Amino acid sequence: MTRYLPGILAMAIIVVASNILVQFTVGLWLTWGAFTYPFAFLVTEVMNRVYGPAAARRVVLAGFVVGVACSVIAAGLDKTTVRIAIGSGMAFLVAQLVDILVFNALRNRRWWVAPLTSSSVGSVLDTAIFFAVAFSAALPHDANTGWANEGVPLLGQGPITALWVSLATADWMVKMSLAILTLVPFRLIVRNLLRTERII
Repeated sequence: MTRYLPGILAMAIIVVASNILVQFTVGLWLTWGAFTYPFAFLVTEVMNRVYGPAAARRVVLAGFVVGVACSVIAAGLDKTTVRIAIGSGMAFLVAQLVDILVFNALRNRRWWVAPLTSSSVGSVLDTAIFFAVAFSAALPHDANTGWANEGVPLLGQGPITALWVSLATADWMVKMSLAILTLVPFRLIVRNLLRTERII
């Protein structure tokens, strides 16, 4: 179990940071959480590749429990925080567990196929579930967040949608970009861990 501890700690830190940072916008269409949460897929996929799907599930479940507990303690229990915690928890579990299934099904393909495909599928599920649960209930206006969710053009230029839809779309685009960018650290971390495991 001690070999999984770095993965569990990394997952917990990512979940806590993302739950807090998702409450703060960057520009008009992004939250800071969009830049931290995709690294949860990196942790899950590294654990899956090096230690297998059972170990990855343990890291996801342990990281989920620790992360959500810390998020609630750190952020309090107001209506917005509870909605975000529920949305985050649901999205996290579904997306990460599906990520593990997809990765495992593709693990014998070229090295980049499994992490890119599984994190892409997981990102779609995570974004859809999280934003629908955490922010769609805020329509048409949420006094707690101050976000006016009446219709706005999608990302400032598309069809009229609720603000949370634009936020979700931008969030998903960042997740997809990071899914590609994290292929390099994925490859390096896996190589180093596998080398270490052989030595031990």
